[in-house]
Amino acid sequence: MPRKIPSLQALSCFDAAARHESYTRAAHELALTQGAVSRQIAALEGTLGVALFRRTRHGVALTPAGAAYARQVAGRLDGLERDTLDAMAQHSGSGGAIHLAAVPTFATRWLLPRLPDLAAKHPDITVHVEVATRPFLFADSGHDVALYAGTPQQVANWAGTQATLLLHEEVLPVASPALLAGRKRWAPAELATLPLLQQSTRPEGWRDWFAAMDAAEIAASPRALQGPRYELFSMLAVAAAQGLGLALVPRLLVEAELARGELRIACPRPLRGQRGYYVVMPEDDGAQRPALATFRDWLLAQAGAAPTGVAPAPQQRSGVRR
Repeated sequence: MPRKIPSLQALSCFDAAARHESYTRAAHELALTQGAVSRQIAALEGTLGVALFRRTRHGVALTPAGAAYARQVAGRLDGLERDTLDAMAQHSGSGGAIHLAAVPTFATRWLLPRLPDLAAKHPDITVHVEVATRPFLFADSGHDVALYAGTPQQVANWAGTQATLLLHEEVLPVASPALLAGRKRWAPAELATLPLLQQSTRPEGWRDWFAAMDAAEIAASPRALQGPRYELFSMLAVAAAQGLGLALVPRLLVEAELARGELRIACPRPLRGQRGYYVVMPEDDGAQRPALATFRDWLLAQAGAAPTGVAPAPQQRSGVRR
């Protein structure tokens, strides 16, 4: 039985007209005449039996049904374009395109500097990187694999996936050499005299660190919560390098600043919490797509880990608990 799918040209005309709410601008984008766009949309409305646009004094506007259909069509066209580009980029062998969802700072500061090594060793694999900070349903996202920062419990609750620990997260206090005034080592209690930079998503960070360093009095005081707040580790790193205060960050995310001398470790006593960085994939995808298994093994090699410790998420859940 034939599929009830309108022509791609009609859908493209509708998508452009819906975005611009103008047949004229849609025609300009598609290198067509306004009449051609109008005819394609009229034919589409005839196929659907639904009015997609209404006339206004300034041109056309989407009807409620048209707006709902436009959202659906835009997503399908985006997916079709992505699949087409992937097919064009395919190589023979075990390569192909991988769509990666990753936490932003880890992707920018740890992954991207290492991707030239992947390109040299596996030139047939192309990695597209997008930002995602929370669990999602792989079937609805278009992503193949994720680099996720979280606790073992959060990873275990990500249904329908298998997760491999990549790196534990250990945080250290760092600051600019100017702020540290030439002193090579500071005791934990002494650091409380410096401005403390806070991360808005981890408001208890300094309290946890001071408590682990046997500075319970400081950990319990308001001092550990005071200071400007930044959302991302990358923001904390830049603020610390500019001398605005002391930042508590994972060393692996400030390797470049430490190597250039823009930051120094103020106290070489790391705190390892429950959080880590994980490679997360849909169950059994590595076996179905060799490129994903190759990419995961490369990530583990970069982290100095062995390809073990796979933790499957519970199979009985069909959604994601956050």
